[in-house]
Amino acid sequence: MAPGGVTITLFLVEGVPDGLWTVEKSNWTGVGLMCPRSSYPKARAREELSRPGVYVLVGPSDQTAGRSRIYVGEADVLAKRLDQHVKDKGFWSRVIVFTSKDQNLNKAHVRYLESHLVRRAKEVERVEVENSTVPAAPSLSESEAAVMDAFLEEMLSIYPVLDLRAFDRIEKGAPSAVRLVAKGPNAKAEGEATPEGFVVYAGSTARAKEVPSATSFVTSLRAQLIVEGVLAGEGPSLQFTRDYVFSSPSAAAAAVLARNANGWTEWKDAQGRTLHEIEAASVAAPT
Repeated sequence: MAPGGVTITLFLVEGVPDGLWTVEKSNWTGVGLMCPRSSYPKARAREELSRPGVYVLVGPSDQTAGRSRIYVGEADVLAKRLDQHVKDKGFWSRVIVFTSKDQNLNKAHVRYLESHLVRRAKEVERVEVENSTVPAAPSLSESEAAVMDAFLEEMLSIYPVLDLRAFDRIEKGAPSAVRLVAKGPNAKAEGEATPEGFVVYAGSTARAKEVPSATSFVTSLRAQLIVEGVLAGEGPSLQFTRDYVFSSPSAAAAAVLARNANGWTEWKDAQGRTLHEIEAASVAAPT
């Protein structure tokens, strides 16, 4: 069966989009708070921050333009720990907190959530992770672990709604999904269009040297991929070391072909149909 719909309620406490939000989900005992650093002095007095919980500090990378940086933590009293981070961590610009409305989370529970979040963020490699190591998960009973795994899944479903994809695994389509190929000198890549963006698969190759007419966007995009370790290797071709989501088919094609590219015509299926033709056919009126 297809998953049913859910309701996620975002309440703008200060009445503005750049202030404090509360986050709740239908049929879930958890509650979240998100606020920019400038709103934290107001947020810290809220009752939710007097409870045990897990938090993510979010800010820009100081090494790679356009990339995010996070720190994941837990606390018995969230406000006390976040107060410390106002003093000792300068990189973050917003914080996302999760705790329980029924106050059933304890120290072991939030340490368990913290451990799994840090591990997942390091595995998916979407952002820079400030945590140097993955903290050990405490031993929970089988029933407690099951409850916390369910709590974690609810959190993971909400983070993208709050514009944080640090924990998202790149989801490839079903076996029936259309696999597309872009080819050029010293380059051959496979990928697919997804709701999040265009995914280029690990193992694809990209031309190592940009063509003279490549724009600054192309050169800076590829330089960022090399710094992040997404593109690596020597010789005429570079290889994608992992699946990578691009914001558009054209950005993906440009990274692969090392030149300006229209992804809607560069990406083709096994029959030679372009991505544009495939999408046009999918919305054609039935005869």
